[in-house]
Amino acid sequence: MCGRYVISSDPAAFAEYFGVEEIKTEELAPSYNVAPTDQVYGIAQHGGERQLGSFRWGLIPHWSKNRKGPLNINARAESVASKPTFRDSFRMRRCILPADGFFEWEPKERHMPPHYVTMSQGRPMGFAGVWASWKDPETDSWLRSCAIITTTANPVLAPIHTRMPVILLPDRWDQWLERDNHDTASLEKLLIPIPKDQVAEHTVSTLVNRVANNLPENILPLGDRPS
Repeated sequence: MCGRYVISSDPAAFAEYFGVEEIKTEELAPSYNVAPTDQVYGIAQHGGERQLGSFRWGLIPHWSKNRKGPLNINARAESVASKPTFRDSFRMRRCILPADGFFEWEPKERHMPPHYVTMSQGRPMGFAGVWASWKDPETDSWLRSCAIITTTANPVLAPIHTRMPVILLPDRWDQWLERDNHDTASLEKLLIPIPKDQVAEHTVSTLVNRVANNLPENILPLGDRPS
């Protein structure tokens, strides 16, 4: 799964890396402990152009009568094309959710510190995501929300957890974002673990365990925290 991640780069940096033509959101405050229901950056295609906007993390299906219920922060690669919550979004509303890294925890009984995962070359990572627009029946206002698609863990993450986010490499961005591409069978083939040489991880402080601790120290290797 992916339950916490980091957005520390500004939207201009993400836009340049992901080939975005237009930024459609105000800059979000850097977060070293992004949590469910937070606003996050997302890249989607509109009118043939890549646009960077912001979404609530935790997808609300367009047909939902209210925002109560499961947070839907993750969609499993194995069922995203068929599960009613995500099915329409997977077919027509896919996005890339840019991040600087994400956190993962081992099973509680191991009593191990959290891990921080980044791209091995220091580049941003792009999670495969789906999004939806939902109209609040009480206010008639629209809310855009998203979920991160997860897959089986690659050899780097497997000793830590059984799942990891789908991280899309640049040669897959066009196919994933193409709004007219409704070939779900071909899209499902993109939802595989990233090669092990593309990511790196290190242990970090348990500071990140508390959502209130939104600190740069969250991502420092364990033992490198300033005294």
